[in-house]
Amino acid sequence: MLKGIYPNARNILSRGRDIALLLARLTIAYGFYNPAMQKWSDISSVGEWFGTLGIPLPALNAYLAASTELLGVVLLTLGLFTRLISLPLIVMMVVAIVTVHIGHGFSAGDNGFEIPLYYILFLALFASFGAGKFSLDHLLFGEEQ
Repeated sequence: MLKGIYPNARNILSRGRDIALLLARLTIAYGFYNPAMQKWSDISSVGEWFGTLGIPLPALNAYLAASTELLGVVLLTLGLFTRLISLPLIVMMVVAIVTVHIGHGFSAGDNGFEIPLYYILFLALFASFGAGKFSLDHLLFGEEQ
């Protein structure tokens, strides 16, 4: 019985894949927006903070981080070069975990690495599956999952 139900359920549920990818992209883009804008509002302080974290070339890396986040907001929102932008954003989240969050454990409530880990997982899905049909990637490149 389950052998017959599962394929039907899969076919029905997979019709929502593109809207799910769109909503996930928009959510993750929104999540990067405030941190990007905060970095740009006082980039010199971010560079100083990066220095206290032991990040090499802190001023340069502050600009790179702020630029990557802002570019990520734009590209994820548009669904443009989604697979490509996901990779540097994953690297940024790994750096955030290692330099800021790992010492606080897992829980987001304790500033742990829970939220950055979720970002990494979503970004890995975008890198693997692309942006879906509701994207410029699909429109320009005909990209399918």
